[in-house]
Amino acid sequence: MGARHRREVSATATGRASPPEEAHVDRGGRHAFLVAAGIFASRIAGLVRQRVFAHYFGLSAAADVFSAAFRIPNFLQNVFGEGVLSASFIPVYARLIAADDEEEAGKLAGAIATLLALVVTVIVLLGVVFAPALTGVLAGGFEGEKRELTVRLVRILFPGAGLLVLSAWCLGILNSHRRFLLSYMAPVIWNIAMIATLVAGGRTVGGRSLDTLAMWLAWGSVVGSALQFLVQLPSVIRLVPRLRFGIGGGSEHVREVTRSFGPVFVGRGVSQISAFVDVVIASYLPTGAVTAISNAQTLYMLPVSLFGMAVSAAELPAMSAVGGDEASVAAVLRARVAAGLRRLVFFVVPSGVAFLAIGDVLATIVFRSGRFTAADARYVWAILAGSAVGLLAATSGRLYSSVLYARRDTRTPLRFAVVRVALTIALGYVFALQLPAWLGLSERWGAAGLTASAGLAAWVEFALLRRAVERRIGRVDFSRRNLAIVYASALVAAGVAWVEWRAVHFLPRFPSAVLTVAVYGAIYLAMTTLLRVPEASAFVGRVARRRAR
Repeated sequence: MGARHRREVSATATGRASPPEEAHVDRGGRHAFLVAAGIFASRIAGLVRQRVFAHYFGLSAAADVFSAAFRIPNFLQNVFGEGVLSASFIPVYARLIAADDEEEAGKLAGAIATLLALVVTVIVLLGVVFAPALTGVLAGGFEGEKRELTVRLVRILFPGAGLLVLSAWCLGILNSHRRFLLSYMAPVIWNIAMIATLVAGGRTVGGRSLDTLAMWLAWGSVVGSALQFLVQLPSVIRLVPRLRFGIGGGSEHVREVTRSFGPVFVGRGVSQISAFVDVVIASYLPTGAVTAISNAQTLYMLPVSLFGMAVSAAELPAMSAVGGDEASVAAVLRARVAAGLRRLVFFVVPSGVAFLAIGDVLATIVFRSGRFTAADARYVWAILAGSAVGLLAATSGRLYSSVLYARRDTRTPLRFAVVRVALTIALGYVFALQLPAWLGLSERWGAAGLTASAGLAAWVEFALLRRAVERRIGRVDFSRRNLAIVYASALVAAGVAWVEWRAVHFLPRFPSAVLTVAVYGAIYLAMTTLLRVPEASAFVGRVARRRAR
């Protein structure tokens, strides 16, 4: 670890920065920018992958099968991966780095890697053996050949998910050392492997069998997973020179991680049930619903990842290393949360408004090609509009959860996750399977009700998280004026963009869609800058400085 980094961590750990709140927030902003830059690159690669996927598959039955199969082993990655490791491993490992205890840090990193490898190996083997049972439970609406193909794809994809868990261990190490860019750009290579497989397979297979192309794509995903892990490994080895693999059962630090791992694991597992509820319910909707939800989620996850994950991932190591008396710790945490919320609102609110107002434009840019039609884009728009309901709550909730994880409280987020999932299941059943019939709509529109119900549940979870955090650190100051300005600016920009999109249909489809998004972004940024929203001024200043270089 470099001298400069040790000084930064030491200042964070002891709270001696002057003034502490401003120094912490400044570093948090820079780190969040690095996380966002890495996530942006990986998400753009993901959007390209989804566009190529849509070109070859459209909203076909084979597309539904691959989308459902992809979700099932992904459970392993999401439960054991970044979220759990961030909440249980990073707080302990970051403290050891702050104390310059390389020996214990190496032992802890090696022990966690060993335990993960053993557990994941067993689960991957069970997943391959019991793939038919898993498919029957989690995609119960699939029958016949559709179900058989899903089983085959699940068996191929499970080992790749295991490799992505080990990649998440690398991410935990890199994040703790403030090496955010590589860890979040690594998924680019995974997406490239899948894109290359789609292009090569699409040309070879042609129109003869989309099922065969789906099998090729599953193998491409496994290869990409291995590459994503391997590209991070050399940096991890350099950062942890005293890495020692082994169970490490006698280490208090390992026991601390494993103790917190349990509640976080259950919490992440409960949270992932929500994603599987979507698949289970959507499998009973008409063909195309599963894939359309997956497409909408690709767009929805862009602001969640770029802003929600970027801010919370950058804050967690720093929050975990904060030391001192309770009053000074609370002051630093309040400042970090307030600054994080301002950044989230500035970027997430216009994202949600865009999903509601011009979601068809976004779907056109990303997916409209080949088998994916204008009607498909409108269908994805409806689902995306439902997702927008809980966008701000979902991203802000990540930040509040980071405060609790940093303070070694893993049980409180678990309880609130259970509440959210219970609401998602109950509301999802009503909104997706019952409400369309009550309103006299086609069953396919239940997909939009499904995402809207998850958004409502996210708001309940957010309210519970905020109350729990503010009981610990005090009330977080947040400007309601800025919130109102941001919303007003986004709504005005959306109105102008909506009219402009319908006025430029004489232009080619893709350029006109890009122009509409550019108009929306330019008006929003201009209004927030003129109305002196601090985050807008900071964003414009950062861009101007980079151009000056």
